[in-house]
Amino acid sequence: MSRGILLLIGLLAAVLIPSLLGGGETWTRLQAFPLHWLSILLAMVLLCWGINTLRLRLLLGDQRERVTPLKSLGVVMAAEFAWCATPGGTGGPLTIMALLARSGVRPARGSAVFAMDQLSDLLFFLCALGGILIYALFQHLSDRMEWLLIVSAISLFGGLFSCVLVARYHRILIRWSGRLLARMNVQPATRWRWARKLLHFLAAFTDALKLPRQTLFKVFALTCVHWSLRYSVLYLALRGLGADVQWAWTFLIQMLSLGAGQFSLLPGGAGAAELTSAALLAPMVGASTAAAAILIWRAMTFYFYLLVGGSIFLLMLGRPLLRKLMKVRQA
Repeated sequence: MSRGILLLIGLLAAVLIPSLLGGGETWTRLQAFPLHWLSILLAMVLLCWGINTLRLRLLLGDQRERVTPLKSLGVVMAAEFAWCATPGGTGGPLTIMALLARSGVRPARGSAVFAMDQLSDLLFFLCALGGILIYALFQHLSDRMEWLLIVSAISLFGGLFSCVLVARYHRILIRWSGRLLARMNVQPATRWRWARKLLHFLAAFTDALKLPRQTLFKVFALTCVHWSLRYSVLYLALRGLGADVQWAWTFLIQMLSLGAGQFSLLPGGAGAAELTSAALLAPMVGASTAAAAILIWRAMTFYFYLLVGGSIFLLMLGRPLLRKLMKVRQA
């Protein structure tokens, strides 16, 4: 119940922040937004789901026969809903592993698929940020934009470096974590079980890295297409509203805003993402245009994911869980 209340508060904040920023003129701008532009944005979101489905099936490797294409699409849509509906997106990986496990894919393999997916995303953002940094060298930037670029680059490289350290020194990590858990009076059987799960995950992740190079290249290519489409939604929303903003800056604004949303630990970053994007975008295009664009952007990449993905989530996970609860009550 508390998570539902938190999500409701986040949704209200996500609508109120842009509305208050733009005032009454915001709704006038929204009403004037061309319907064919809205259709294009919706088609891009649907295409992103299809691309992620292909990416999931490639990462499953020899396990893909256990998951039908339609069920793979359901996994992607339900996971997107879980990302948006849980604080910090914590429900996303759990949803992927739970749904894959119901199709016979081991939890270690499911977690490895998720890790490979995240690693591919991280590499894309590193490459994209590198391109933006090169582009910025030939532009006149404010001190604030330069600072944001530097912080983003440090954060992404820090994340990649952390992944390398965990993979390289996982044995030391297991020993240290075991000692820490022992000091916290965690039972030896529990410590051994968690250590085995970590080793199973590392083994499955190593197997995923051994996929054919052609497959890994396809996964990364699909990742690039997916995020390029996903991060073009705000740009096209601004173009539909008549604003002239370069795509690179809208990409950076979305990356920083969604990053701030993740750190806020609010469901889908609701409120924090809107506040950050408004602060960065309003000086460029004006308050009313920024507010209208943010509402369109979040409607396509947040509210729509909650609405459609939520029904798929309930169909694939909610009903079976409800049946189990009913059986327990009857017992």
